[in-house]
Amino acid sequence: MQASRARLFKEYKEVQREKSADPDIQLICDDSNIFKWTAVIKGPSETPFEGGVFQLAFSIPEQYPLLPPQVRFITKIFHPNVHFKTGEICLDILKNAWSPAWTLQSVCRAIIALMAHPEADSPLNCDSGNLLRSGDIRGYQSMARMYTRLAAMPKK
Repeated sequence: MQASRARLFKEYKEVQREKSADPDIQLICDDSNIFKWTAVIKGPSETPFEGGVFQLAFSIPEQYPLLPPQVRFITKIFHPNVHFKTGEICLDILKNAWSPAWTLQSVCRAIIALMAHPEADSPLNCDSGNLLRSGDIRGYQSMARMYTRLAAMPKK
């Protein structure tokens, strides 16, 4: 547990130092628990998520970085690799392809990349995956855009 705390403090310092380096990602550590973080990510441009601001919750195991963090979307998102109700994310690096070389920041980058390039063959949201697999890109994009507007756009 000491090793994981040391690693998380190191990542925390890194995040503080490089706040402006990645304007699409804002990582926030819970003041009372180093194992709980949230992230705010911007929807990637030229996707149905563009203009959206999405919140993620990180729950970090005591064996981190040997085990991956549990990450889920708090903001509702229509995406084949995200469970619509729970926000669970299907991403190989959060499961069997995890490496201690990954950081919380790089996990956020990987999630943004997944948002831009959905994997319809391993869906957690079958409706979304079926639209893509059947070639209905327009249907998928309009649903994703609608949910982005409803759930992830800053209220005016």
